[in-house]
Amino acid sequence: MAADEIPVAPRRADGFLAGLRRLTRDGMGLFGLVAVLLVVLSAVFAHQLAPFDPTRIMVGPRLAPPSAEHWLGTDQLGRDVFSRVLVGGQVALQVALASIAAAVSIGLGLGLLAGLGPRWLDNAILLLFDTVRSFPVVIFGLAVVTVLGPSLTTVIFVVVVTSIPTYGRVARTQTLAIKNNEFILAERAMGAGTGRILRVHVLPNIIGPLLILASMDVPVVITIEAGLSFLGMGVQPPTPSWGSILNDGFSYIRNTPWPVIAGGIPLILTTLAFTFLGEALRDTFDPKLRRDL
Repeated sequence: MAADEIPVAPRRADGFLAGLRRLTRDGMGLFGLVAVLLVVLSAVFAHQLAPFDPTRIMVGPRLAPPSAEHWLGTDQLGRDVFSRVLVGGQVALQVALASIAAAVSIGLGLGLLAGLGPRWLDNAILLLFDTVRSFPVVIFGLAVVTVLGPSLTTVIFVVVVTSIPTYGRVARTQTLAIKNNEFILAERAMGAGTGRILRVHVLPNIIGPLLILASMDVPVVITIEAGLSFLGMGVQPPTPSWGSILNDGFSYIRNTPWPVIAGGIPLILTTLAFTFLGEALRDTFDPKLRRDL
């Protein structure tokens, strides 16, 4: 075979690289990507980056302002706030990733059943989705925490249950839009089974929108966890959480504002980072929304 007849590599990698280049050319998308990487890396290496033990009560100045030793000051027990913020980010991402992964998996399965199943099953699953979504998230979370008790597992359970209908409805809508297309009917006419149709045609077309939606739901989940921890219904002391840092700072806000600032800034930056990244991913990888087509 001649050199000029060597087949080129598959274009899937080229398409991904082109999408990544478009993402980096978007200012908001680049900011979101860099900020998300910083948040994730700071959470993964939180214990290595934290200069102090986040749960150790130290003898020294309490409610101290930022200094060279304590970058974000200390709380009412003398604990280093910067160390607590770092480890609190680790807790927030653990809750977000675990709950969103479970919600996407269960919602995807229920959405496929609703879209491909008989009419009565579709109606039953939609009724289940509507029933769950009829409860306000915070009120539902408080009720569940009252029954099961406050813990990290309870927070994840609340987020998973309240997030399943969102992903399930998206998966159902995409499945209904795809299953009656001509290429699906042609596959069935050639004897293709349901498993092959799901694996080759349906899943690749619906997993992208679900992942983009999941990236934009990360700050929502983190906010829910912080809200429950702020109310004392989430992560329990002495485990640090951005919500518990805000709660401690709110109790002593007349003495110093630094704990409130330290707990609020990570929530704001994380929300902006994942929101910008999710919108940039949507514009980059969704052909219907791509500006340069």
